[in-house]
Amino acid sequence: MTRPLAVAIAGGIGAGKSELLRAFARHGAATVSSDEIVHELLRREDVKGEVVQRLGHGVVAPDGSLDRGAIATVVFNDPAALTRLEELLHPLVSAEYLAWRRQLAELGDPPEVCVTEVPLLYEAGSEEHFDKVVVVTAPAGLRRSRSVAARREREQRLLDEREKIARADYHYVNDGSLDELDAFVRSVMEDLTE
Repeated sequence: MTRPLAVAIAGGIGAGKSELLRAFARHGAATVSSDEIVHELLRREDVKGEVVQRLGHGVVAPDGSLDRGAIATVVFNDPAALTRLEELLHPLVSAEYLAWRRQLAELGDPPEVCVTEVPLLYEAGSEEHFDKVVVVTAPAGLRRSRSVAARREREQRLLDEREKIARADYHYVNDGSLDELDAFVRSVMEDLTE
């Protein structure tokens, strides 16, 4: 495969995707988070205009920026609004991380591995953009303690965790120490770069 090998991290809310991404960075992978891409996109005037058109002026903060809390309130109480937002953002996010990967590949000495955190990888049909997938899971109680957003109603629309695990190349149950997570990432990086 050509460099860099493209890896996606997927998993439910509070499973530890961000911590896993940081571990890959510590082990030499180039990394990017889809959530960070979304935050950047929401600052763009063209995207802001589209979001307001799809969700209404109630998502605009007093300073004129988009109010992410207001957006969350709208979309998690209105499934149709969530669909409208995702139809806007998913293609834009994919375009951004694919452009990032092309830039990495054009470097004189590109990294061997690049890793993208993609929370809705399977739900958005984006797995085709990656060479390998790592799914991170954690027990429900632990996930709830890590994220107040890990509510059952929000996860009901997601692909079943067992299906994600079955489709992934690697699976990590994130219920231990950071050292254990780090050891897992080290073994995956060794496997990917052999």
